[in-house]
Amino acid sequence: MSPTPAPSRPAPASVTTTLASNLRQVRADLQEATSDAGRSPECVELIAVVKQVTAQAALDLAALGCLRLAENRLAGLLEKRARFAAEGVQVEWHFIGHIQRNKARRIVQNAAVLHSVDSERLLLSLDRIAAEEQLQPRIFLEVKLADETEKHGLAPDQLESAVRLAGSLAHLDLTGLMCMAPRLRPGADDQHAAQDCFRQLAQLAAGLARKAELKQAFSDGAVKLSMGMSGDFGTAVAEGSHLCRVGSALFRGLDQLKVPRP
Repeated sequence: MSPTPAPSRPAPASVTTTLASNLRQVRADLQEATSDAGRSPECVELIAVVKQVTAQAALDLAALGCLRLAENRLAGLLEKRARFAAEGVQVEWHFIGHIQRNKARRIVQNAAVLHSVDSERLLLSLDRIAAEEQLQPRIFLEVKLADETEKHGLAPDQLESAVRLAGSLAHLDLTGLMCMAPRLRPGADDQHAAQDCFRQLAQLAAGLARKAELKQAFSDGAVKLSMGMSGDFGTAVAEGSHLCRVGSALFRGLDQLKVPRP
């Protein structure tokens, strides 16, 4: 069933006005970035990251027509899904956080798209769970391109093996690749660092697409790229991103909507 806009109780006018303005600006920035890159605006999807805000804030965003939402923690996903179900609101849920195998079943049950599949062992677990749950999640293989211990992902030299495995699994739809740009450092040229990261992922995708047996492992024979967040999605679009995961830019000036994170 297709996502439907939210009929939830209205937010205060000032919140709605600011949220709508932020959403318009993000969409305008995405359109400008696609135009500058010579790409069609329809090539890039906005995934609204609601990990820092309340369930009501996520509902308010859905009421404005933003119907692809992402969480990075299972607890946040379950809380928001329960609230959306109570309100009768349907959206497409994406999971963008690290997937612990002991939480994988609940994640598969509650998210249609998984952006952070980071090992062959996890691929096998997800396929087994999806078969048992009679589900078919779309997945992205996360590639670690930044030398940071807190980040997860496959090494580039592990990617072809993981793609072959994913393509052989009947209950997962391999959609593309995902990466995260390096964490910002004082004095660093963060846009240049992000560009290097995104360009590497695009080059890896192009390499896979040149090999017929690997290209066929992906849904529709196309390797989509999930890359770019609030501070760098313009750079990501220029390097070929198809899904941009934007959070803080949507909630700028709306600190009252945020919730404490552990």
